[in-house]
Amino acid sequence: MTEMLRAPAEVKYADELDWLESVDTDPKPFSWRLSPRMVRLFVLGSERADGLDREIPQKWFGDRSFVERSIVTLASDRGLLLIGDPGTGKSWLAELLAAAICRNSTLVVQGTAGTTEDHIKYSWNVSMVIAKGQSRQSMIPSPIMTAMEQGVVGRFEELTRSTSDVQDALISILSEKYVSIPELDHDNIVFAKPGFSIIATANSRDRGVNDLSSALKRRFNFVRVPVVTNKRSEAEIVRFRTEELLRRHRIELEVPPTLLDILLQSFADLRAAAASATSDDEKLESALSTAEQIGVLEDAILHSQFFGDRTLRAATLAGSLMGSLARRSPEDLAILNKYLHGVVEPRAKQDGDTWGDFLDGGRQAIAALS
Repeated sequence: MTEMLRAPAEVKYADELDWLESVDTDPKPFSWRLSPRMVRLFVLGSERADGLDREIPQKWFGDRSFVERSIVTLASDRGLLLIGDPGTGKSWLAELLAAAICRNSTLVVQGTAGTTEDHIKYSWNVSMVIAKGQSRQSMIPSPIMTAMEQGVVGRFEELTRSTSDVQDALISILSEKYVSIPELDHDNIVFAKPGFSIIATANSRDRGVNDLSSALKRRFNFVRVPVVTNKRSEAEIVRFRTEELLRRHRIELEVPPTLLDILLQSFADLRAAAASATSDDEKLESALSTAEQIGVLEDAILHSQFFGDRTLRAATLAGSLMGSLARRSPEDLAILNKYLHGVVEPRAKQDGDTWGDFLDGGRQAIAALS
């Protein structure tokens, strides 16, 4: 197999998916590769009560009901919209669901201000059109059209970042389940095969950028993915994703539990400060998401590997945290400096060396950034 920087879920977990498919005796909707129960097991992991001969590890950490409602929506052939704050795992859940249902999570459209209707329908191979005219052979199907033709799941990331005309082009696809090609006289309709559906994601912080029309909202089932507030669950997410990153970079480095606790506590403290702030100037520009925690930890690990003694230390972690979160100067620097003096310094005096090293590393980083 060709080496990949980041393998999609259906490749990474191919052996696991093959095994689940081989033991799956439950009814399957449409052309699904796995039954709804097995899709849930793949995403959330197995338990002893499931009676399987093989343990299936948990891959997405969140409320079981969100996953079940997402699976039921896709089984009904309705569009699924996963909406939530940055870092809540919307895209990862969408990828896992697509991998389990149809073994293809790569039919993705990325929503941006530059996304056009062609990106969700079709475009043309200009050289072939000039040579032979417009035909199905000279047409370039979008990932969504390809998903329709194959009867699989297509994905649309950051839907609300696309303009309203692009969003509206999805309405007929979701309701009529076909795309017309007016440029052709014959073979000019692409019908969706059974099993086709769309999983879209939207950032709740983008409200007001390009709000969805009421017509499009009616064609999606909404599943709101909340911010992880349980410290234990968040620790599991950070640990799981960090272990993946370490394997990808082929780094053998241990993350001490005390440093993971410090990282989690720091983000909890900063979130609490942001919640009590009375103006935007008193809040960090960062969303303080779980994804940003993972980024801070990855940065610290790589710095320790390449420029340290291959041991993750509190001071390095603090430097990565300050460098990642200080996006505005001087506003963010002032907030972080206040946090170091008002929260970390008293904790260092009370709890000892690890918080003390974290305080020193944070001060050095602030001084370098100022």
